[in-house]
Amino acid sequence: MSQEFTVPLIIRGEIIDDAKIEHGGRRGGIRFRAPDIAEHLNKLMLNTPSKMADLYEISFEDILDYLVELGQRLHFESNPHVREAFRLSCMTSGLSESILKFHYSNLPGMFDRSEMRAMIDRSCGIEYLEGWVDQGSSRFPGLSARTRAFGARCVHVIAGNAPIVSILTVVRNALTRSDALIKLPSNDPLTAVALVRTMVEMAPDHPITKHISVAYWKGGDDAIESVVYDPRGVEKIIAWGGFDSIKHITRYLQPGIDLITQDPKLSGTIIGKEAFVDDDTLKAVARRLALDIGAQNQEGCVSARVIYAETGLDEEGVKRANRLGELTFAALQELPPHLSTPHKAFDQGLKSEIDAARLQDEDYRVFGGRNNEGALIVSQEDYPVDFSRILACRVGNIVPIESTETAVRSVNAYTQTIGIYPESLKEKLRNRLAFQGAQRLVSLGGAATMQHNMERQDAIEPVRRMVKWVTEEQADGGMLEGLSK
Repeated sequence: MSQEFTVPLIIRGEIIDDAKIEHGGRRGGIRFRAPDIAEHLNKLMLNTPSKMADLYEISFEDILDYLVELGQRLHFESNPHVREAFRLSCMTSGLSESILKFHYSNLPGMFDRSEMRAMIDRSCGIEYLEGWVDQGSSRFPGLSARTRAFGARCVHVIAGNAPIVSILTVVRNALTRSDALIKLPSNDPLTAVALVRTMVEMAPDHPITKHISVAYWKGGDDAIESVVYDPRGVEKIIAWGGFDSIKHITRYLQPGIDLITQDPKLSGTIIGKEAFVDDDTLKAVARRLALDIGAQNQEGCVSARVIYAETGLDEEGVKRANRLGELTFAALQELPPHLSTPHKAFDQGLKSEIDAARLQDEDYRVFGGRNNEGALIVSQEDYPVDFSRILACRVGNIVPIESTETAVRSVNAYTQTIGIYPESLKEKLRNRLAFQGAQRLVSLGGAATMQHNMERQDAIEPVRRMVKWVTEEQADGGMLEGLSK
């Protein structure tokens, strides 16, 4: 049965509910209505940058106070906007209801004061957000300089694969004193709305509330996007998306606009020979590998897909790889429901590929994959399945190798996270993996923790790039006179 939701347009504290246009979601026959953004384009962008001055009348501590209070108003039981976002996400998301309930029930925890402080201090330095910081002595006598980080006018084209994206966007915008327009994704148009609507109800006239807007429009509408992506109203575009959507945005780039991309990546695993010393060790490794494959139903870029295992390629080595596949599949079925479940919308194209691989028993051994429970495909030689780029829905591919050199050579600029066992192997390979293009190296089982990845992502520092680094220099008269001689 088709269900319909309303997605309001929120512009700097004003909630616009005249939902005139119908849009389609990505799953389950979902429809939602939203206002005609074309009727509001003249007030959507901040074409007068000096209007950001009100953000500099409040201190960093004031911003933290605001965000902490916001977090306390996002409790699932008491916030109807959060519950509505959850209800819609249950129909459109690749995450199961139990996983989504865990995310939405833990929203307040994402606004922990100490964590937000640490995140921004590591990325920008609070002193740079609060004032002009002296840059020390110069090689030119008589020349000094001070630098400050200023917020920018930003458009955030966000992804809808997990609620964390909306949360990070709102938090980052506030902490950097930026001005944001959030373009809502069709597979999660209500999470950012829930946050911003709560901000309006909490403090409608607060500078932070006045510098965030959320809007949905169908991507590719040049009449809208030529206005939105005009350098007179925007300085930074922060875009999450695939190749086609990023390429589309680049058509609007011109001097004055900085594009920060957080595009999809693939992640994997390298397991050294130490994992196979005995069956107890292998069982522990399999449990950790199941975490890296199955967490968040393998919906994130951090999830493992191709697993290189240093088993050797002789008959005994392939048996070791098959045993790892068997144990990992069993561990996958035992993951807690708030973390991982059988996928509710298993990709049928992937299912066909798994069924075909099952028939090629000389090349592959398949554990699971009969329904939507996930699967481990074990290659019987040292190459991945030819459909490795579409592995999803809790499906991993174990590849036996003679040496970790094979795994290192597989890494490229599209590789995000690599889970590695044991720790000694991570230390041995980390420089070479970085040269190859890897962006994050973790202990096996830690791919989904993201503990130190909030301000560093895809080998860039998106928060640091969101702000403008302005330098003020001072030269004394003697230096200037010397230059003129």
